[in-house]
Amino acid sequence: MKGGLLALRSTKVAFVLVTLICTTFVIWGWDKTPFIVSLIPENQFFKISPDIFIGSPTKKTSDEVNKDTGNYLISPAIKEIAYKPNEKAFDVEAPNKDANNVLLSPAINETAYKHNEKVLDVEAPNSSPTKHDKRPNRVCNYAKGKWVEDDHRPFYSGGRCRQWLSEMWACRVTDRTDFSFEKFRWQPDDCEMDEFSGIKFLRRMRNKTLAFIGDSLGRQQFQSLMCMVSGGKERRDVIDVGWEYGLVKARGALRPDGWAYRFTRTNATILFYWSACLCDLQKLNPSDSKSEVAMHLDRPPAFLRQFLDKFDILVLNTGHHWNRGKLDANHWVMHVGGIPTPDKNMLEAKNLAIASVVKWVDSQLPYHPNLKAFYRSISPRHFFNGDWNSGGTCDNMNPLSKGKEVLKEESADPAAAKAVKGTNVTLLDITALSELRDEGHISKYSIRPSPGMQDCLHWCLPGVPDTWNEILFAQLPTSRKKLQL
Repeated sequence: MKGGLLALRSTKVAFVLVTLICTTFVIWGWDKTPFIVSLIPENQFFKISPDIFIGSPTKKTSDEVNKDTGNYLISPAIKEIAYKPNEKAFDVEAPNKDANNVLLSPAINETAYKHNEKVLDVEAPNSSPTKHDKRPNRVCNYAKGKWVEDDHRPFYSGGRCRQWLSEMWACRVTDRTDFSFEKFRWQPDDCEMDEFSGIKFLRRMRNKTLAFIGDSLGRQQFQSLMCMVSGGKERRDVIDVGWEYGLVKARGALRPDGWAYRFTRTNATILFYWSACLCDLQKLNPSDSKSEVAMHLDRPPAFLRQFLDKFDILVLNTGHHWNRGKLDANHWVMHVGGIPTPDKNMLEAKNLAIASVVKWVDSQLPYHPNLKAFYRSISPRHFFNGDWNSGGTCDNMNPLSKGKEVLKEESADPAAAKAVKGTNVTLLDITALSELRDEGHISKYSIRPSPGMQDCLHWCLPGVPDTWNEILFAQLPTSRKKLQL
């Protein structure tokens, strides 16, 4: 009996040892040659793309993905895909979608899909450094490049963008017959600019506010952008929110001090505030309509100080109101340090005002880390044989008669370049490239022309200011959104 029990125990020990040895060989064999996987039916595996999260340098396991979104993204590369925030899911008409709403398409290239006539959009992941950059690790100089013909321009119709475009700047509704100036695109030497579209812009500006503050050329850029974003079409989803910024027409005024509009689907706001000199203006005697106005060269506009915390993108400009005639007509008297300096040199005063407002904005950026600020260089005038009030003309209708290329690295507006140097305010440098486009002005084709006068300062829209906005768009910050399907 005792001998039989010992024999049974020996047999069990031997069986355990054999099992361990076999298991060891199986595990070693699996590690070297996973042959067993071929015995499992293919449809039992849930295949996950190695690039579940676009742009991620490492793979995520299915458990990690499930923790993030609760869904699995199969496509190996999705360039841009539409989504709506604050919703658990959405239905996009994408190809090859399985029953679990999993995207199987290898690539989706368009910026947005339409579902039930609603535009759904998200910000695409940042492009790789070499996608648009011809010279890796080099900051693009958007001001250096050339004009090229492009049949895909303009972005909107000047005759149809009535909701945003002032009649006086819509050359399509004048008796002008040549519109070849609309068919040009700016091509920087250092990089390819991201192609503009209204959908891309609204996606990039979701829940953000872009503010233009400056003179009538700033207003042209504002109207240009409104037409570009809307495609020049009537938009019922855009509401007037000027009242939020005090931009309402005062009693007896011809117009408000500015305008603000919000695209409700993405909560993107675009506004313009008129501040021709970019400095603080204060009536010396508020009760007197003809009172002199203190023009504080070293103080930013009160509107800018009041609403800076509401802005995500800021574009400033000034330049063409800095002449004695304008100041006298407005009863503006220059002040520095609170002291009147009426005899101050005009050029010196302008440069002081530009430097002061840029320095102040730069000082505020640490308190507004999400704010990106631009100072736009001066828009060139093209008066020939006189000035605006002395018979100056700009009759040339031949595009690029002065050349098509900007070769210089430095800005053609040295005062603006000097003001932003050493700050975190970005120069939106449009002077030299605009200098080549003398055929793009209003010229003699305004709606209510003045005898013997031509407008060689303002631009036809669509036209050159559209390019300013393309360059601005190319420099807007992008953000990666987590894709939730």
